[in-house]
Amino acid sequence: MRAEMNDTLPMDTLPVANTQGMPVATNAMDQTSELPHSVEAEQQLLGAILTNNDVYDKVASIIDASHFYDPVHMRIYEVAKARISKNALASPVTLKAFMEDDAGLKELGGAAYLVKLASSSISAFAVRDYAQMIYDLAIRRELIALGKSIAEQARRVDVASEPKEQIVQAEQALYQLAEQGQTEQGFKSFLRAVTEAVNVTNEAYQRGGGMAGISTGLDDLDRQLGGLHPSDLLILAGRPSMGKTSLATNIAFNVAKAYKRGIKPDGSEGALDGGVVGFFSLEMSAEQLAGRILAEASEISSHKIRQGDMTEEEFRRFVQAAKDLESCPLFIDDTPAIPISQLAARARRLKRTHGLDLLVIDYLQLCRGMAENRVNEIAEISMGMKAIAKELNIPVVALSQLSRQVENRDDKRPQLSDLRESGSIEQDADVVMFVFREEYYKEREKPGDHELDKMEEWKTAMERLHAKAEVIVGKQRHGPIGTVELSFEAQFTRFGNLAKAWQQPEGY
Repeated sequence: MRAEMNDTLPMDTLPVANTQGMPVATNAMDQTSELPHSVEAEQQLLGAILTNNDVYDKVASIIDASHFYDPVHMRIYEVAKARISKNALASPVTLKAFMEDDAGLKELGGAAYLVKLASSSISAFAVRDYAQMIYDLAIRRELIALGKSIAEQARRVDVASEPKEQIVQAEQALYQLAEQGQTEQGFKSFLRAVTEAVNVTNEAYQRGGGMAGISTGLDDLDRQLGGLHPSDLLILAGRPSMGKTSLATNIAFNVAKAYKRGIKPDGSEGALDGGVVGFFSLEMSAEQLAGRILAEASEISSHKIRQGDMTEEEFRRFVQAAKDLESCPLFIDDTPAIPISQLAARARRLKRTHGLDLLVIDYLQLCRGMAENRVNEIAEISMGMKAIAKELNIPVVALSQLSRQVENRDDKRPQLSDLRESGSIEQDADVVMFVFREEYYKEREKPGDHELDKMEEWKTAMERLHAKAEVIVGKQRHGPIGTVELSFEAQFTRFGNLAKAWQQPEGY
């Protein structure tokens, strides 16, 4: 039999419905219940919403109906949410009309229960704390359910379900659960936004001007971009053999090599120079990538390193370079065809465990999305990479292939329309850069030995273009577009600063 509800009945003994819709009295954490919950917090939060609908805006970014433990409370919240979203009043009187046939609410006393909720509401300043408590308990219940699911799946010995696959699925489910807790930041005051902008400018000023972001180690590129800025997505595109991976590797190595940690001007601890770098190498293995970095650091041809064809002096230099780079904060993940959701999860984990100041992805088209067609999949991947940059507040450099239409033009310099498979790459990127080496194309235009005049012209052009590369900045949200000239040493796969005419010694 149900106890009669009266005006003097305290809130902690209000009748509530359990998952079967039957009434039960409960404390903040019923010891007989298997799952963690707080019915009282739910009651008082609902009461506050029914008393003052403005409270809903304070808690909407934290909880949803699914976070309520009591199914009757869940339905009350859903109806109130629907009413408030339409700018209509949500009160015990208005909700009564929509919930008259609700069996669970009838068991609790019907409209009288709604009135009781409203009369026992908490003050508006405490609603976020109650909402956070309800959310936290809901996450605990989901963790328990996920743990049971993992255990049940592990117990089933199935040939089609490998343990490694189960681990990946479990990890993905956990990260999806973790992502639910990221509430929207909402509006910032202009004062706060201006303060942040001034801090960024102050950092650039303290460095002597010209750069607010992380240095790439390439002076002219830094001047053009102002460094690599947090929350920016930078696309580095080019045709095969132009040196995309080499340039990305050089930048990653330069940033990791310059890493110095200390107290920043704003009082927080972090990278004073350089940074911790995460490198997703979806095309090359970690060993091949490390070989490229060692070729650059030791100044030994990458071909020689691959073949093992080195003199004793070169081998000693190679080993010494490897020792010098042991403590370099450069982390490589060479998992092929990784889904964008897993890539984001691993980037978060790296930031949490070792820190993360720059993320490089080689290359964008080798990631996987969930969309059915390729254009939508690439759009999902590019949006996911921009989301990673904003969420982790780091620059993300993503390499991209260009379409073959470049090869059909007389002028082989790439442009924005050459970005392959989706216009969303151009749309989502803050910076789009193209790597271009005219020497590569000119070399393939070598005339026959009998064409003496043409051979002389060709040799003159090759001398002018030898060991030079261009980085064409085709889009930049925060600065000018233009072309940056760099040196390129093919044998070491190394890009460098190009000496200007006034910097060269006499007789050069």
